[in-house]
Amino acid sequence: MGTRIVTALIAIPIGILIIALNNEILYYIAMTAFSVIAVYEMLVTTKYLKNKFISVVSLLFSATTPFLFWIEPLRDNIRMIYFGFVVILLLGMLINHEKARFEQVALVALISIAIPLALCSVAFIRSKFPDHATFLIVYTMVSAWIGDAGAYFVGTFLGKHKMCPSISPKKSWEGFVGGIVTSGIFAVIMSFSYELIDSLINCGAHTFSVNWIYLTLLALVISGLGVVGDLSASLVKRECSVKDFGNLLPGHGGVLDRFDSILLAAPFAYMMFQIYFPITPIA
Repeated sequence: MGTRIVTALIAIPIGILIIALNNEILYYIAMTAFSVIAVYEMLVTTKYLKNKFISVVSLLFSATTPFLFWIEPLRDNIRMIYFGFVVILLLGMLINHEKARFEQVALVALISIAIPLALCSVAFIRSKFPDHATFLIVYTMVSAWIGDAGAYFVGTFLGKHKMCPSISPKKSWEGFVGGIVTSGIFAVIMSFSYELIDSLINCGAHTFSVNWIYLTLLALVISGLGVVGDLSASLVKRECSVKDFGNLLPGHGGVLDRFDSILLAAPFAYMMFQIYFPITPIA
């Protein structure tokens, strides 16, 4: 427990600093680092890191993914770049067919594309909605993480019906419901707090309104997707007979262990913000 607390005391201020600075370049650099580490952890866990060629291609592609969407010339040719990545992997499989099986190449392609895209959704929110990026990013991540925390505490005291005992023995249906409710409550608190901060900054005048009903309903779904991401990661670890994806964060595991609940939550939030933006300017 002491190690977990020390790690949190170091990691949380760094995360707060990145969010507070609200710098686009910093976001993409951070997401690049997280993406490469997360993909590396998955390659180690699945023991596919032994295939050097496929691993190098995978990690290099993971490192470039954030910039494919940030730098306009690369973004304009993104379909061709993704196509080239798949072709290179298949060529590697053909050249090294005695060691590289198709299922290995398919998994490497999936994690090399899916994990960086999922994590970079946080940076995409920053680029797409710069005026309210800090709030939206905090809202998205808190909705996923606070749901996990709520599920833990409710499940600990009230959990009786196991949710997926063969995957995650500690998770219960009571905890699942408690986590979703917790996320909804915090969504309401965050929505009104954001409006209050705006009012204080502008001497009592509101410059925008927040659709707290939409954000509350959205938080319920985000929390549920966080559970799906967490359980999926737990299943991978169980099948590979490992406790954690890594040890970069002592007491907490690796990057994937901390961000597994974000893998589906962040892309979903980014898409929903594009469909309907919950913050309306007041003329």
